[in-house]
Amino acid sequence: MPPTIENYRIDMSSRSSKQDVTDRIQSLCVLVVDDNQYMRKMIRNLLVNCGIKDIYEAADGIAALDTIRTVGPDVVILDWEMPLLSGAELVRIVRSPGVFPVPDLPIIMLSGYGERWRVVEAMRLGVNEYLVKPVSAKALYDRMVSITMQPRPAVQLGDYYGPEPRKLANEAVESAERAATLAETAVG
Repeated sequence: MPPTIENYRIDMSSRSSKQDVTDRIQSLCVLVVDDNQYMRKMIRNLLVNCGIKDIYEAADGIAALDTIRTVGPDVVILDWEMPLLSGAELVRIVRSPGVFPVPDLPIIMLSGYGERWRVVEAMRLGVNEYLVKPVSAKALYDRMVSITMQPRPAVQLGDYYGPEPRKLANEAVESAERAATLAETAVG
């Protein structure tokens, strides 16, 4: 296909959107919460490799709550198992609108446990994403892009407060598509 002005414009717009994503990710302030110092260092290195410069660390859930209140990170990467206050307990506290100052804070649960019940429990608590250790830079970057560039709105559903469950979001899109199809067939 010979180069044309139209091809060039399309190529330039796709590059600028990739650049927008890169700029947005690199501008994030991230809090890494893990009781294992080696794991915090590994995650920090992955984040630095993604271009993120504003990184804070906490060794337990209590220190994480203080850091969230004082620093105001854009994203929290959180371990499941920690002393004093576990990752699950920390999520319960953060996802308390009216009690905690930033209940909509995006949270990525990073755990050495991949059992289905833990993933389901993390989602039930309001975690945005769940990754199993060891994690790759690409997997972490992809989750960061997902929660910052395509955030799901926070919803209150009974006792649940957190990102709108994907199933509900997909059902809303499907029902809108069905309604549009019905409207088209009724008109046609």
